Amino acid sequence: MRRYILAGNWKMYTDLDSAGTLARLLVEAVGDIKDRDIVLIPPYPFIESVARIVKGSAIDVGAQECRAEDIGAFTGDVSASMIKSVGAKYCLVGHSERRQFHSETSESCNGKIKSLLLADITPIYCVGEKLDVREAHGATALIETQLREGLLGLSAEDLEKIVLAYEPVWAIGTGKVATPDQAQEIHAFIRKVLGDIYSADLAQAIRIQYGGSVKPDNVDDLMACPDIDGALVGGAALKAESFARIVKFL
Repeated sequence: MRRYILAGNWKMYTDLDSAGTLARLLVEAVGDIKDRDIVLIPPYPFIESVARIVKGSAIDVGAQECRAEDIGAFTGDVSASMIKSVGAKYCLVGHSERRQFHSETSESCNGKIKSLLLADITPIYCVGEKLDVREAHGATALIETQLREGLLGLSAEDLEKIVLAYEPVWAIGTGKVATPDQAQEIHAFIRKVLGDIYSADLAQAIRIQYGGSVKPDNVDDLMACPDIDGALVGGAALKAESFARIVKFL
């Protein structure tokens, strides 16, 4: 059985004090839950502080992004080895907001995934479609391209170390959410593509999160879907009570 993974993406919210307060509240609320993976993903400046606060609990820390190169004259960027040195064990790759605002491509994500794997950090590779693509019935074709380009050159052993996240862009920060049937359909399709690229057995072993306006009042129905293995949570992750409820889904 695949192990659930619940990750809270704090995006460009919190400051040092509020990040610490949120982390401490979550340690109290869910820090002893050991039958699923829990990941907090704060802004870069707060990774080390949050990592210190959650140390010794069941909670891990991730980063929101990294550069493919490990070192160099890249002002404003950070590398996989840098985020590892301050306590990150996971890192988002290809989040829709990075694709939208920073022109991230699946090809550039491929290099980041490889760099993270070399640093022994678990990549969370995000795929998903905008509303116009879904309405044009192009979601599956786009997602297959994102998978094939983002995972290009990765071995079966590499894939086993990766978490995937399906995030319908039209459901991020909008209050809209894919129905459980819509989410399950895409998650099952992702497994089919992975089976075509690798093997059916490996496709069944990979964890796939759902991300897109996940809230306490919809998480139970989403997590009941057979191919959904967790949630990548945005706004609801900024309140300890709501994220704790999501982590504790039935």
